[in-house]
Amino acid sequence: MDSTPSTEVLHDSYPYFRVYKDGRIEKFAEFPYSPPSEDPQTGVKSKDILIPPENNVSVRLYLPRTTTPDEKLPIIIYIHGGGFVIESAFSPLYHPYLNSLAAEAKAIAVSIEYRLAPEHPIPACYDDSWIAFEWVLAHASSAQGPEAWINNHADFARIFLAGDSAGANIAHDVMVRASEKIGPGDEVKIAGMILVHPFFGDGKPDKIFSRIAPDSSISCDDPRLHPMAHPDLLSRLVCKRVLVLTAEKDFIRERSLLYYCALKKSRWDGELEMMETEEEGHCFHLPNPTSERARVLMKRIVTFINQDPS
Repeated sequence: MDSTPSTEVLHDSYPYFRVYKDGRIEKFAEFPYSPPSEDPQTGVKSKDILIPPENNVSVRLYLPRTTTPDEKLPIIIYIHGGGFVIESAFSPLYHPYLNSLAAEAKAIAVSIEYRLAPEHPIPACYDDSWIAFEWVLAHASSAQGPEAWINNHADFARIFLAGDSAGANIAHDVMVRASEKIGPGDEVKIAGMILVHPFFGDGKPDKIFSRIAPDSSISCDDPRLHPMAHPDLLSRLVCKRVLVLTAEKDFIRERSLLYYCALKKSRWDGELEMMETEEEGHCFHLPNPTSERARVLMKRIVTFINQDPS
């Protein structure tokens, strides 16, 4: 049998990564570590937290300028993209973006560093993100959690789950899990979910997802990949507001539209919003955060977060 690796490409995201027919995933880009800091432009402070040490799950916390020692702020739990295989919460792409998001929304941001595939197959990224989410919620009951920034400033009635691309997919899974845990009378409330150019399936074999799953038991309609095939699951989402963001030239734009339509047709009784950016591609705002369209996108997200829930 010929053991020579296949050169036939199934998915090409060069210069970042490439997926081959034989299942190999070749990574080209390395992502330097951007240390936490006090950002001189925004005044946002950040620091890294390892939680819990035995699982090597970590987050980067962001705290904007506050007016009082106990000023309560919304919480944005953010999950980075990268096709499940690249990028980092600590990279030069995401660190400045979270600084800006925390400053403009005037919110605590919790950016999750999860394990990447294929070295850590599905469901590692989902489980790591859920661990981080539960760690945040553990501060709610008595404000005696391990992190003072969250104890002093978090408004647990204004939690937002957010992410871009694969991170939006993972954020949606966290929302699904949270919807089984958080009741309508609970002190903790997820005020909204923000899905930026989400990486969902379309009911057909996915070239990336099928290569990072541990075996063939994960079907094309797995609820993590293709939640649109599960209207009952969508109907039970505990948040009352969802913002779906698309881009005209995004290569997975149609999947965002399918998700929007599926949620709208389900029995979910929340407020659903959508915005599409013209003439732009997938996650265009991250490498070009100061462009006019990126600023418009940021403003839309900030408005969604700061909207009066009443």
